[in-house]
Amino acid sequence: MRIRLAQDSEADELLGRSPLALLIGMLLDQQVPLERAFAGPRTIADRLGRDLDAREIASYDPDQFAALLAAAPAVHRYPKAMAARVQALATYLVEHYDGSAEKVWKDVRDGAELLRRLLALPGFGRQKAQIFLALLGKQCGVRPDGWREAAGPYGEEGVHRSVADVVDAESLQLVRATKQEAKRAAKK
Repeated sequence: MRIRLAQDSEADELLGRSPLALLIGMLLDQQVPLERAFAGPRTIADRLGRDLDAREIASYDPDQFAALLAAAPAVHRYPKAMAARVQALATYLVEHYDGSAEKVWKDVRDGAELLRRLLALPGFGRQKAQIFLALLGKQCGVRPDGWREAAGPYGEEGVHRSVADVVDAESLQLVRATKQEAKRAAKK
């Protein structure tokens, strides 16, 4: 699978082959540019010296993990808070999915079930869950019955509304323009 969210070949390669990296990137996608959020998993993996593993992240000393994310350049604008969220997500995956991020969406009956599973993840509210569901459907081939409906407006075809619609530098700019327009409209 070819992912182009970080706009960096090494970071995007990790996102394309690691469901955990993709999930962590989505978790980090708030209050920072989306490329930085989705490059975060690669930075964490580089600092760990190996691919991401939910069990390792969950069991990492919280202060040391926060320091890992805070080292320059910081993985996120709020490295300590995001380190805690990444560890909470990893812990949840260990407890509910044997540490496998892919099991969150594997073998779901329908889009509504997938949305419920995503909403149960620490750090995933409705909007983040729907965007990630749309990303899975549009770019990862995870398309249970009713996935577009469960993803809400983010599942629509031919829109440039969220990370689910970013496939290259041009579509990233279209998503940014859509978000700026929505902010302008909200101010009126």
